[in-house]
Amino acid sequence: MEMVDPDAHLVALKVMRLMRPTLVGLGPVVTCESTDLVQRFNNVQESDGVAGETLAAGQVLLLPQSFGSIYLGETFASYICVHNTTANPVECVTVKADLQSNTTRINLSMHEHAKSPVTLAPGGTIDDVIRYEVKEIGTHILVCEVNYSTPAGYAQSLRKFFKFQVLKPLDVKTKFYNAEIDEIYLEAQIQNVTTSPFCLEKVELDGSEDYSVTPLNTLPNGESVFTVKHMLQPNNSCQFLYCIKPKGDIAKNIDTLRQFNNVGKLDIVWRSNLGEKGRLQTSQLQRLPFECKTLRLEVLDAMNTIKIGTVFTFNCRVTNTSEQAMKLNVRLAATFSADSQYTGCADFMLGLLQSGESAEFPISVCPSKLGLVKISPLILTNTLQNEQFTIENVVDVFVVNSDYNNDPTTHQNKLIRYESAANCLTQKQVQLQPGHTFNV
Repeated sequence: MEMVDPDAHLVALKVMRLMRPTLVGLGPVVTCESTDLVQRFNNVQESDGVAGETLAAGQVLLLPQSFGSIYLGETFASYICVHNTTANPVECVTVKADLQSNTTRINLSMHEHAKSPVTLAPGGTIDDVIRYEVKEIGTHILVCEVNYSTPAGYAQSLRKFFKFQVLKPLDVKTKFYNAEIDEIYLEAQIQNVTTSPFCLEKVELDGSEDYSVTPLNTLPNGESVFTVKHMLQPNNSCQFLYCIKPKGDIAKNIDTLRQFNNVGKLDIVWRSNLGEKGRLQTSQLQRLPFECKTLRLEVLDAMNTIKIGTVFTFNCRVTNTSEQAMKLNVRLAATFSADSQYTGCADFMLGLLQSGESAEFPISVCPSKLGLVKISPLILTNTLQNEQFTIENVVDVFVVNSDYNNDPTTHQNKLIRYESAANCLTQKQVQLQPGHTFNV
């Protein structure tokens, strides 16, 4: 290939980055032509004894002066134009564009008329717009190359290089909280590390196939918990909360639950103050290791409110989370004191539970006092190892008069008091070590 002086090339290569303008602040002085309306207004003010320099615009649009920088997750767009500057046709013209980072070199796809050899007529032009979502921080170089043939048949090449920086737009910090039950809570803190404000358009946790996700960032009426719609000023941050639960079969199998720690990815979409869109997705988030203790008890279903004198039945599930077999005796002690809140007791044996196996059983009592009644204690004894587990607070139920009904027109005031006092969990799980006591 013959190398010639760049000034002798038969074609001109022009590259322009496509981006929105930026907002910049002005000083207190407005500069303009003497015939402009602003200057005439200044002259009127000065004739009235008012300094013209006090008139100022807050911010103005500034067109891009160079390739500048771009933030990770935004789309890089550039306009490429090849123009025949001679009076003769230029044959076999092809255009190629590559984006080179610190680790990769990516060929940016162009239209067929730009990639296939074409003949440029005198004064003719071929152009194209290339787009690419940047996925790596650091220095990037746009390499544009034009190949063509001279009238004498010599192959020529023209290259231009355009360097720009890809900066980090967000700082994402995550924190996991393991609840006593299978639920996991994820707190995601997102900080704006750019130099201008932006709006978070979407912050979602895409759960993995093993976990389901419930966002906790809206009120019961569907409104956002944020007073302003996720608008973040530079260096400001906001938190998002999610509840994560393992799906059916995984939640029931303790050994499987230990293995599946990937809960999902955060998908974040934002827009700059002029609508420039950016999108980032985190790597796979991993929950804290599942700490499996000796025994786990779950209250599967229990009513919040019952009438006095009515039998209250709730179902429980006990799971052997140890590595050894268990044979459990279940006992709910009867209370006969004057201040006893309920009558009834339970004392029975469960079948042999191998490691990871569960058993379900009902317990029935009859509350004897109005108000919030606590059903406790429940004592589980492993007769094979002589281990005892005491659960001090199994379930709470609010006991009402026998004439109570759900008609809000006749019992509106009572209903408010009942519901506020009966604000208790209807599903509860505890995990215990031998000899430990669970308190609420």
